[in-house]
Amino acid sequence: MIHKIQTYIETNHLLTFDKPVIAGFSGGGDSVSLLFILNRLGYTCIAAHCNFHLRGTESDRDETFCRKFTEDHHIPFEKNDFDTRFHAAKKHISIEMAARELRYQWFETIRQKYDAQAIAVAHHQDDSIETMLLNMIRGTGIRGLCGIRPKNGFVVRPLLCVNRETLNQFREEQNLPYVTDSSNLSDKYTRNFIRLRLLPLMEELNPSVRKTFAVTAENLADAECIYSQAIEKFKRLLTDITDKGDIHIHIDRLMQQPAPKTILYELLKTYGFSPYVSEEIFRALTGEPGKIFNATESTYKLLKDRDLLIIFKPGAKIAGEYPLNENLTEWQTLPVTLSAVKVPVDGSFKIDKSPLTGIFDYDKIHFPLTLRRWKPGDWFVPFGMTGRQKLSDYFLNRKFSLLEKEDTWVLCCGKDILWLIGQRIDNRFRIDDKTKTAFIINFSRKNCSK
Repeated sequence: MIHKIQTYIETNHLLTFDKPVIAGFSGGGDSVSLLFILNRLGYTCIAAHCNFHLRGTESDRDETFCRKFTEDHHIPFEKNDFDTRFHAAKKHISIEMAARELRYQWFETIRQKYDAQAIAVAHHQDDSIETMLLNMIRGTGIRGLCGIRPKNGFVVRPLLCVNRETLNQFREEQNLPYVTDSSNLSDKYTRNFIRLRLLPLMEELNPSVRKTFAVTAENLADAECIYSQAIEKFKRLLTDITDKGDIHIHIDRLMQQPAPKTILYELLKTYGFSPYVSEEIFRALTGEPGKIFNATESTYKLLKDRDLLIIFKPGAKIAGEYPLNENLTEWQTLPVTLSAVKVPVDGSFKIDKSPLTGIFDYDKIHFPLTLRRWKPGDWFVPFGMTGRQKLSDYFLNRKFSLLEKEDTWVLCCGKDILWLIGQRIDNRFRIDDKTKTAFIINFSRKNCSK
């Protein structure tokens, strides 16, 4: 069996011999097997024990056992105490989830302390099957049906190639001591119920059901690799990222794809949107624009616009008015990134037609200018036109999203709008054949405050 595990480690590129390994060590049979086998194979291990203080004296018994076991085998030992119930209450999560969070956060701290190559945990083949069934019962996609992965970041699982029975036989042969967690004997926890009651019933129908599930999980893992590649292609096809970091999903392109609802879920879950919220968003695709959805596991929000789904992180909206004098050093403190320069208009002068640049006749403007948000009722004379236009109509004609409208700033000269920033200047302030000096203002979309 040890040779099989070493081959599995090498095949899946889990560990090397040049750096230490943090081994999660609860004192239970599986973690004892893991630590003993890695040590026997020649890996430099640091045993990391978590005392969650959930089982009274039994928790302290486990810690004492782990300390003695590592001393007997000359393995460095680290342990940490956790107030697991307090953490669960503070985060509004289950005790089981709280213990998992605390465990892996501390494991990573220990890994960095020792500059360890990986965190090895003792999940085996039966754990993977139980995870597969648990995910199936709760509802899952193809990833959840693949069971447990051999590697996830720095976390590796060298025992996934063997089952519980094989490990039990190995410990008996090696006369290895271990402690028993009494909570594992109760079927009130879902995972224990699957292990103690559901799987034995399934084995009555098919005595080889564990092997069948293991093979199925391997096949699904291969299928998931193909699936993930396809999702990446859809991501490149359907999404754009703006200069501000907002993500745009093109609704028309999405609806032309096979299984658009599934593709949408895969695109959204990266940003913390749950399956339920993703379903709500999909149903809203044919509805009116303007609805906003909140991610359940992040601070992201999603706006359903006319042709786009816009994913964004809301910031503190900055309002107010900012007077701008001709002293350009004052422009460094604005909520919008602007810079300006005076340039003589002569034979070498060239006009920058970028909407991010506003070019004005210096003699037509007077200071102070005023920077502010646009307001309902605002109007200007768009460059190249003679008649005035309300900004609301300008936005409508150019199909501005709600976010784009909310994030629009104007630069004013007195009561007149000089520039709809990043869009269009007012025709009344343009340069002409009589202009002697141009006042050029550049706008940067990056690092622009909301």
